[in-house]
Amino acid sequence: MPAVYLGHGAPPLADDDLWPGQLAGWSADLPRPTSVLTVSAHWEDAPVTLGATRTVPLVYDFGGFPPKYYQVTYPAPGAPELAERVRGLLAAPGRPVHDAPERGLDHGAYVPLKEMYPDADVPVLQMSMPSLDPQELFALGRRLAPLRDEGVLIVGSGFFTHNLRGLMWGAGPDEAPGWSREFDAWGSEALAAHDLDAFLDFQHAAPGARVAHPRTEHFAPLFVTLGAGEADFGTARTTIDGFWGGLAKRSVQIG
Repeated sequence: MPAVYLGHGAPPLADDDLWPGQLAGWSADLPRPTSVLTVSAHWEDAPVTLGATRTVPLVYDFGGFPPKYYQVTYPAPGAPELAERVRGLLAAPGRPVHDAPERGLDHGAYVPLKEMYPDADVPVLQMSMPSLDPQELFALGRRLAPLRDEGVLIVGSGFFTHNLRGLMWGAGPDEAPGWSREFDAWGSEALAAHDLDAFLDFQHAAPGARVAHPRTEHFAPLFVTLGAGEADFGTARTTIDGFWGGLAKRSVQIG
């Protein structure tokens, strides 16, 4: 299976004229996964923690939206076998793996998956990010890489640029502030050059990194994807580009 990184958008992504179709088209071109392991910008917890392995209510981890967004459901099957496999790959002396059996999928997980697998018929497991450190997350992804040979789609879910103070509600897909364009163009070039070191050192290598990511939690899931896809990084490519509310929605597929 490929390893992917995507922008998950806010709950109104479902009402966008363009993006849901792009996500659906992308998933249609992917091999059918046996299950999905997702790492979202919206769950940081150390040590690594695994979410519910059965279907539980979603986590509506946002505020100020119309009521309909709090009524969305996504009853994907749990993935207890995948959870056991992840424990086996990650747990080690001094490196425990915890469980949060009542934690449902947050919007970084279910919003894009609802567009990609609308029938909610693919088992999904969500895993926390134990750190925002690129090297630590890259190493975590490396340990998860064997899952790709077992049919598991590893999904890092964040946003390629993410500064909500610069959010432009209602902006078109080609509208974005300069800092968002500059960071996105740098990322496009680094991806085309397959420059892994540039990504891992993005806070120094990228123009306007601290403006594009005042806090790095939305870029951080990319490093799990990069680690899981390291062996195939030469195949890395953009699958979705453009902007949403002025933020870069660049999505990446490795493999």
